Amino acid sequence: MSDFPALHLVPKADAPQTARDFKTDQEVRWCPGCGDYVILNAVQSFMPELGIRRENTVFISGIGCSSRFPYYMNTYGVHSIHGRAPAIATGLATSRRDLSVWVVTGDGDALSIGGNHLIHALRRNVNLKILLFNNRIYGLTKGQYSPTSELGKITKSTPMGSLDAPFNPVSLALGAEATFVARTIDSDRPHLTSVLRAAAQHQGTALVEIYQNCNIFNDGAFDVLKDAASAERALIRLTHGEPIAFGTRGVFRHPSTGELEVREVTDANRADLLVHDAHSPSPVTAFALSRLADNDTLHQTPVGIFRDVDRPVYDTLMADQLEAAVAQKGPGDLGALLTGSDTWTVA
Repeated sequence: MSDFPALHLVPKADAPQTARDFKTDQEVRWCPGCGDYVILNAVQSFMPELGIRRENTVFISGIGCSSRFPYYMNTYGVHSIHGRAPAIATGLATSRRDLSVWVVTGDGDALSIGGNHLIHALRRNVNLKILLFNNRIYGLTKGQYSPTSELGKITKSTPMGSLDAPFNPVSLALGAEATFVARTIDSDRPHLTSVLRAAAQHQGTALVEIYQNCNIFNDGAFDVLKDAASAERALIRLTHGEPIAFGTRGVFRHPSTGELEVREVTDANRADLLVHDAHSPSPVTAFALSRLADNDTLHQTPVGIFRDVDRPVYDTLMADQLEAAVAQKGPGDLGALLTGSDTWTVA
């Protein structure tokens, strides 16, 4: 048996915990009205449900407004370096399988300098929960365009409009074979909490993109999804096992091309509505759903769990491999490795 227990054997709390137990005495220093406040409150409120000791919980962040998160969680925390939170979290999760490890990052931190680290954590299926706050702007450095800013975005660094085609974080994660991918919105507390709860229960890497409003440098970026009148025709709520319909419209598969399309729902075509299958082994349909949203207008934007499937967890595979190596060859000798025949002296 491995020296470290599997994640589902993370030591449980000796006594019931409350949201207050997960709040620190640090002053929360985000701009008034920032969407980060809602996310922080939601996380602090649902963490007691997990029943995991605070000392067995770790939040790791990179650089950015969202990366202040560990200061406000009364758990262990690491405020690391720009874009490298997934790499640091991978090292911790694989060496300490008795911990519940969370990564908090932003669209700039995760998808620009940290893009390489993110996709490899996803493909490896490390036991991490990654919360990606997406406000489509660089907030901490005062309003430059980010990897998710829409084409033509006017900012301090692109006064004539951005020329970069933006990333779709959900599409990126699905392309990297992530086993759990979801999207939610900061202002929808019940939906946000339900998605976080599902991510916490997942074994492997879970990526949750959270549309988060930056009311200083990109205010109103997601208003079309938050306003009751427009959301009815813009927001597609995904529920496993349910037909995908919103307002008077729904998602259908084209009979000849197989591509997904949005059409008005009628009595004649209601039976043809696409039924959402978050547990499908293939990511093809989930990827197609992620491409429905128009990045400029955000019309037809799906939210919810796109994919939730089982695949061997990297941490367990690594522990099993080390166990097998020790059984076959005995304990390793680091000193012998460092001073072995594959070394040489430079004159």
